Amino acid sequence: MTRSRALDLLLQNLQLERLDRDLFLGQPGPGTGRLFGGHVAAQSVMAAGLTLEPGAGFIHSLHAYFLKGGTHDVPIRFVVDRIRDGRTFSTRHVVAYQGGEAIFDLSASFARPEDGVAHQDVMPGAPPPDGLPDWEDVRGEILEDAERRRRSQPIEIRVVDPDLPGERLPARRRIWMRPNGELPDDPLIHAAVLTYASDRTLLSTAARPHGLTWGRRMSASLDHAVWFHGPVTFNDWVLYASESPVARHARGLIFGSIWTPGGLRIASVAQEGLIRIPRDRVEDPPGR
Repeated sequence: MTRSRALDLLLQNLQLERLDRDLFLGQPGPGTGRLFGGHVAAQSVMAAGLTLEPGAGFIHSLHAYFLKGGTHDVPIRFVVDRIRDGRTFSTRHVVAYQGGEAIFDLSASFARPEDGVAHQDVMPGAPPPDGLPDWEDVRGEILEDAERRRRSQPIEIRVVDPDLPGERLPARRRIWMRPNGELPDDPLIHAAVLTYASDRTLLSTAARPHGLTWGRRMSASLDHAVWFHGPVTFNDWVLYASESPVARHARGLIFGSIWTPGGLRIASVAQEGLIRIPRDRVEDPPGR
């Protein structure tokens, strides 16, 4: 599979410049508007992993806060604190700064693999990705503007449960996603790109019961957690199932699970996000 230009650019941006032992510089990449939070999260995973000694293991969890919206015109500085290096677990704390202000805060834990207990639920049912609508095509149709389709993306997404304009739907969603090309043979990059992808589609899951499709809401991720259930290989389709059990005070909580086509659960995700109705929509309740 030929690597897309957008994926090439993301991989370039994951190659951080080392300014000091625990200080890195990353590029936000071209674009307009607010910087995608998954981009900063993926770079922070790279910064944390680059401070580990060889053989320290794989990332098994991360917990992060989106502190301030980033921009596309200023480099990002990543400051890493080596919290602990143990025999099994290593912990890192990363703060991303842009223009002198903290925009992202991440704690990550790495572990050496070991034998032990193992179990998982059954993978949710879903039709295969071939023939399903592309996320960007669905977005363009809902916005009634084909030009709003973002032409080149690092991650390809196929929609099992598409939104329907103006309709209130269950707060559940299934999508298939994969990188738009093959990734380098580096487990840390695979984990970083999966972290990037894990920030996609979640807020729209929490907006589904309110009919708040694209153009009818303002939203932003507040915090994000990922648990990796083993070393990650992310070169093929994975099923991303998400649900939002509760939303209050303009904040929606979403849980996600990520599965290989063969039914192995490789990661679990949790996120809380801000979802607001623009003022010009308040007098026109969604769902009509």
